[in-house]
Amino acid sequence: MSHTLAPPDGKVRLTVIHPAIVRVTHWLNAAAIVMMAMSGWKIYDASPLFGFMFPNWMTLGGWLGGAIAWHLAAMWLLVANGTIYVVYGLASRHFARDFLPISPRGVVRTLREALTFRLQHRLGTYNAVQRLLYVAVLLCGVAAVASGLSLWKPIQLQALASLLGGYEVSRRVHFLAMGGIVAFTAIHLLLVILVPSTLVAMITGRARVETTEAEMRS
Repeated sequence: MSHTLAPPDGKVRLTVIHPAIVRVTHWLNAAAIVMMAMSGWKIYDASPLFGFMFPNWMTLGGWLGGAIAWHLAAMWLLVANGTIYVVYGLASRHFARDFLPISPRGVVRTLREALTFRLQHRLGTYNAVQRLLYVAVLLCGVAAVASGLSLWKPIQLQALASLLGGYEVSRRVHFLAMGGIVAFTAIHLLLVILVPSTLVAMITGRARVETTEAEMRS
């Protein structure tokens, strides 16, 4: 992966690219997702949907009751923290500014550049594929929460369960939504390995960004 060369009239300066609220909610979401995924796999093992089970070392909770306790605790952390992030993202226009627009042409172009090792990366700027993945994982989060609530309270929230297709369908929606979140996390970690500076920026919030004179004046 190549890096953008500084333009002739440009300067490199230390810039805040991730506000504190983004960094805090990011790390809390990461912890909640790990706990929910591992405890969810233990719950899944008690009544597998498909022809496989997860090994004990990949699960959390020790037994079904313990896994449910972990899952619900992590759920409230994820819902509370996720709500803060979504409200901030909408109010600050973080979503509209950084995740939109998304075009098929842009996604194809970014994939082509990545596959030919010509993709330029600038910290704080999301390419078309990254935008698509972030929007997809947000939608997976909504699906996971909605299906999870219908599984947790199938009688009280029977309207929601019915909307999703019933209890058994909700189980599959929940599993697939969490699978999408885990897949996003795996891709995210791979990108961090390829571009370690992104991890530093998410910890400190700052990065050395190449800016043109026009950008500095705007």
